[in-house]
Amino acid sequence: MIMEAILQNSTDFILLGLITHPEFPGLIFAVVFSIFLVSVTANVVMILLIHVDSRLNTPMYFLLSQLSIMDTVYICITVPKMLQDLLSKEKIISFFGCTLQIFLYLTLVGGEFFLLGLMAYDRYVAVCKPLRYPLFMNRRICLFMVVGSWVGGSLDGFMLTPFTMSFLYCGSREINHFFCEIPAVLKLSCVDTSLYETLMYTCCVLMLLIPISVISVSYTRILLTVHHINSAEGRRKALATCSSHIMVVSIFYGAAFYTNVLPHSYHTPEKDKIVSAFYTILTPMLNPLIYSLRNKDVATALRKVLSRCPSSQKTRVVDLSRKH
Repeated sequence: MIMEAILQNSTDFILLGLITHPEFPGLIFAVVFSIFLVSVTANVVMILLIHVDSRLNTPMYFLLSQLSIMDTVYICITVPKMLQDLLSKEKIISFFGCTLQIFLYLTLVGGEFFLLGLMAYDRYVAVCKPLRYPLFMNRRICLFMVVGSWVGGSLDGFMLTPFTMSFLYCGSREINHFFCEIPAVLKLSCVDTSLYETLMYTCCVLMLLIPISVISVSYTRILLTVHHINSAEGRRKALATCSSHIMVVSIFYGAAFYTNVLPHSYHTPEKDKIVSAFYTILTPMLNPLIYSLRNKDVATALRKVLSRCPSSQKTRVVDLSRKH
């Protein structure tokens, strides 16, 4: 009762969490923390490998490193707060903290939409126009793609965040979610937000159509090119270069389709939280694992780095023994 009275006179919110009243919060904490640790480690390792191994200094891996950066920041803006709330009785998030979560979430999700679309274009050039790949995917174009993805995502954040947080929120401050996602926050508004939700829905659909169109056209051209390759080995190699990206796109856009395209009648708070947990917690972990497990270059680079560690330690031991 005291907490409710305080919240009614403040601008803070309460996050009810993934499970409103978990029976085993310690177990949930251990599972989510393990996933968080694996995700951050895998993405950071991916970024470092691409940076230190000269064979990975290609446009495809440069774009992949940006995907890992987005995933790392992406999981860090939601999961640490979720872990804190699992161990705390006061699951309060400030108005500013909620605003920041919404802005960063929209920016990173939007940026990842565009980046995955541009990565499909990269695969199209690699398979369909291999001789002109250095021209079409030079460093300047790659930088333009990355900056365009970040800017495109931030535009979504700059447009929707101020409108969302400008509504009047009164009465209950309990957000039935584990982070400040716009639909869950809007349910607390005292005014009618149906027009804004319709405009936001239209904006999200249009935003999804751009990268989906690029992906669809790119892979249609790739399939046509592969169809005309005579050797089975050539077809296998061509498809192998695209398989990891196809898996990542299927996972990410599948969840995005449910969240942003399906009508409200298909949504419930429980389903929304499960889907959000999938692409907020699991997807950042799956992306680097899919690329590393299914990519020989990344696996080779990792083995090369790991093999240097024992050898460098042995060299130090030998040098020290010689000195003494």
